[in-house]
Amino acid sequence: MTRIAIVGGHGKIARLLIPLLVDAGHQPIALVRDPDYSAELERLGAEVGILDIEQHSADDFAEAFAGVDCVVFAAGGGADGNVERKRTVDLGGSLKSIEGATTAGANRFVQISVIGVDEPLGDDVEEAWAAYVKAKRDADAALRSSDLDWTIVRPGGLTDYEPTGNVSLAESVDRAEIPRGDVAAVIAAAIDEPATIGQQWEVVGGSTPIAEAIGGAVA
Repeated sequence: MTRIAIVGGHGKIARLLIPLLVDAGHQPIALVRDPDYSAELERLGAEVGILDIEQHSADDFAEAFAGVDCVVFAAGGGADGNVERKRTVDLGGSLKSIEGATTAGANRFVQISVIGVDEPLGDDVEEAWAAYVKAKRDADAALRSSDLDWTIVRPGGLTDYEPTGNVSLAESVDRAEIPRGDVAAVIAAAIDEPATIGQQWEVVGGSTPIAEAIGGAVA
């Protein structure tokens, strides 16, 4: 059994990921700010830990990761116009997770980013979106520079449609949508495949089964 901490453990992707990890024989630990989420997450099969991404320190993150084999950074500041939270959650949370995982010896780290963050931004981009893209880009760069066994997944536009089990996955793909359930399935599959370490992909809906798409990407 692998113990997998999920930062942002009550997010939409996290809640879809938890049952997949349980089915694969892992024990997810959902890290959340609000203890009121505990009962729901425990019903899905997760243990629950309390972690405030913005208020807690990297040492607190390390304590939350004690005994953990893998960290999934699934947190996000949301789709609101709060520029500051893009820095404190999407970047700051990732940086503290990286530091905490390194301290705790949780060497496997999978990060959910977003498609196209390395592309130049136009002059007409909204301030909040520009801050979000920069935060995700800088978080990805920090993870790549770490000594952790990292994988970065950069999904396209997220939807709540039923997952198909099929994707288009590569270092760069055309922008398109993808169900959150398929993103969760990609993450679960990547955790169990050592060849995904050191890989960064964009992923959208497609016609290739997830296992086959990952196999082709790492070949």
